[in-house]
Amino acid sequence: MTLQALLDALAPVGRDPATGGYRRFAWTRENAELVAWFTGECSARGLDVVTDRVGNLWGWWGDPDASPGLVLGSHLDSVPHGGAYDGPLGVVSAFAALDLLRDGGFAPRRPVGVAVFRDEEGARFGVACAGSRLLTGALPAATALGLRDADGVTMASAMAAAGHDPRRVGPDEEALRRIGTYVELHVEQGLGLVDAGAAVGVGSGIWPHGRWRLELRGRADHAGTTRLADRDDPMLALAQAIQVARAAATAHGALATVGKVRVAPGAVNAIPSSVTAWLDARGAEAPAVRAVVAAVSGAAGCAAVEESWSGPVSFDAALVRRLAAVVGGVSDADVGAFGDSGAAGGSGAAGGSGGREVSAAFAAAGGPAPVLATGAGHDAGILAAAGVPAGMLFVRNPTGVSHSPAEHAEPADCLAGVAALARVVRELA
Repeated sequence: MTLQALLDALAPVGRDPATGGYRRFAWTRENAELVAWFTGECSARGLDVVTDRVGNLWGWWGDPDASPGLVLGSHLDSVPHGGAYDGPLGVVSAFAALDLLRDGGFAPRRPVGVAVFRDEEGARFGVACAGSRLLTGALPAATALGLRDADGVTMASAMAAAGHDPRRVGPDEEALRRIGTYVELHVEQGLGLVDAGAAVGVGSGIWPHGRWRLELRGRADHAGTTRLADRDDPMLALAQAIQVARAAATAHGALATVGKVRVAPGAVNAIPSSVTAWLDARGAEAPAVRAVVAAVSGAAGCAAVEESWSGPVSFDAALVRRLAAVVGGVSDADVGAFGDSGAAGGSGAAGGSGGREVSAAFAAAGGPAPVLATGAGHDAGILAAAGVPAGMLFVRNPTGVSHSPAEHAEPADCLAGVAALARVVRELA
């Protein structure tokens, strides 16, 4: 199946026709459709599908108990109104890379797996990378299972309704032992590769980042009869805190976002009695992030409650150098088959002259692939923090926009990503 056909098969699942964005939350009907798609693609390739204690999915080419394997993959869930590439590109590229290698007669020396991690975005229950955090023990099972979505449904109940026994949830040492190396391909969520003039890059690490909750209290009252001087309006404190977040982030070279707010009682004609807001803060240095949070807490007049925190993660330096050399060394021989092979040939945006387009993309980059850090969290970072050798490849995003329907990657660049991933498999497996 072609790369474009793989992407097209996923396109209708959870898509809002009005906005073009996606809503693919964990443990939902849409998520079940994605799981069925993944298991079907694994079956078509003769991959053995295993579900770990958390519900993460693993499709294995070879026996993962014979020796630790090379695992590719990403996630399939989305943020509200998310884009088509964040997550799915890594999964479909893994399948396409295996197709390309198999068509060329490649036989791996070690097992090769394709993974789908659950609830990477954390859009439903508020904790990002929940699947990999639970797998490694970074997130206690009791904490995760008690989390509630906007409708009050617990993660435990959602799992049970989807057919996964929440009593199984917890760290899975057997699943972790099977991972010798993990390489995650992802659409870039920024303009680093655009600036570098390269189709594909290699991740060096992930910035420290976290989420904090602000609880601001006031007094409910009538919007039409209460004098301004007599009001105790928590929205004013939030407005000040948001302005301070922007100023503090600028001063400390960090990033800060207030993207979710809950207001009670939530009536147009009522002064709020309380406001709950969530702050997302990230930066290259942990002290800078902490300084932003402290400034926002001071402006809001309440302590920001930490809901999640991920310290800085550096991917293994030797693996980063190896990936950069391998990806930068992709040649015409590696990608020429795209012109007419089953991996990316045929009709559609990703077919036809794919081989020539991919070769041109790599020729433009020259030398080793660019190496860049990211402010976005990924399952690769959680695994790396747990001691698993992990790395990332990024595919150029011409808009630099992500978590939005405007997220994009050109077909030729997607094919370059597949070619790079195939080269990585040949090198590491």
